[in-house]
Amino acid sequence: MSEVKYYSEQSLQALKDELKQLESVERPKISAAIAEARDKGDLSENAEYDAAKEAQGILELKISKLKNVIANARLLDESKIDVSKILIYSIVKIKNLANNMVVTYTLVPESEADLKSGKISVTSPIAKGLLGNQKGDIVTVQAPAGTMKFEILEVSR
Repeated sequence: MSEVKYYSEQSLQALKDELKQLESVERPKISAAIAEARDKGDLSENAEYDAAKEAQGILELKISKLKNVIANARLLDESKIDVSKILIYSIVKIKNLANNMVVTYTLVPESEADLKSGKISVTSPIAKGLLGNQKGDIVTVQAPAGTMKFEILEVSR
C-alpha cells in the first residue's frame, strides 16, 4: 500500500500531465516500434524487437507507479494553512545564530523540493526542526553539518 502524499494544485496537475503524455504519446510510439520490429521477421534473433519490448515494460511500470502516486495524492488547500506556526507550504525567514545569515525557505513535500528556488522538503533536517514552531522561537536543528541554532524571523504563506 502506498503512502498518502500532499501536493499543491500545480504539482498534482504536473503529475497528471506527465501521465497523459506517457499514455497518449510515448505508449503509441513504443507500440509502433514493436510492430515495425515484428515486421522484420524472426523474433528470436531480433534485437530491435527485444529492445522495444523492454522499453515497453519500463514505460508500463512508470505509468503504473505514476497512477498509484496520483491515486494516493491529496490536494492541500493552501488558503487554510495556519500562518501562526510553521507547517507544510509555510514560507519561513530564519536567521542562523552562528553567522547571522538570513535565509528564506518554503517548506514543501519531497516531490517539490528545489533548493535553488528556496524550496526545502518537510523531511529535511532543517524543516523538521522548524515544523510546529512560530515567529520569535529559537530552534536547535541537528543537521549533517552539526547542531545549528536558528531564530524564526517570519512565517507566512
